[in-house]
Amino acid sequence: MGLLLVSETRLLLLAAFGWCLGDVFAIGEEGSEFTFLLQPGKSDCFFQRAIENGTMEVEYQVIGGAGMDVDFTILNPEGIPVVAETRRSDGVHVVETTVEGDYQICFDNSFSHFSEKMVFFELYVEGEREDVDGHEDWAGLEEMDENVLQYKLEDIREYMDSVHKRLERSRQMQTVLRAFEARDRNLLEDNLWRVSFWSCASVLVMLCVAFTQVYSVRKLFDDKQSVRT
Repeated sequence: MGLLLVSETRLLLLAAFGWCLGDVFAIGEEGSEFTFLLQPGKSDCFFQRAIENGTMEVEYQVIGGAGMDVDFTILNPEGIPVVAETRRSDGVHVVETTVEGDYQICFDNSFSHFSEKMVFFELYVEGEREDVDGHEDWAGLEEMDENVLQYKLEDIREYMDSVHKRLERSRQMQTVLRAFEARDRNLLEDNLWRVSFWSCASVLVMLCVAFTQVYSVRKLFDDKQSVRT
């Protein structure tokens, strides 16, 4: 009897882990990240579907291009601006209690006529999901023997959901740090090119000045008049 109870317990834990893992990856959260090239004098908009009473978080960074700045706007499904920023290099915005519909996320580079911008942004949407089938499965497990249900399956499920959310946040932070690194690298390479260019120009100017001075001094001591004896 004891061996049978242990086997049933292990099977129950494996089943709980499987159901939790299946639900964890479909808990109503959606994350996306994009890196694109914004042409000078143009604007690009992206559309994201949101549910009612959800949360949408947008984080963006300009990682390449002169000035490192763009205009940023979030429009709700009615076309009303929810967030509007001008000439910013980065930003983080959270839209609470969203309405159902398509939100527009726009990046504008119309103020720049020559410089293109490389923009990275990450989108994170969270909302409640109706999971009728999943609850029915868990309800079926509750009808099993009371000695087996001592492990509190609902607590296990909530714990797995919490772990998944934290792992997702960690992945987002790593992506943001990579974007910061890419922006710093582009800025460093741009500054390196400028330093190298002006250093070479300064060396050429110094060589020209030195050659001119040597030539002028030699001309002063160059006496071409003939001496009669």
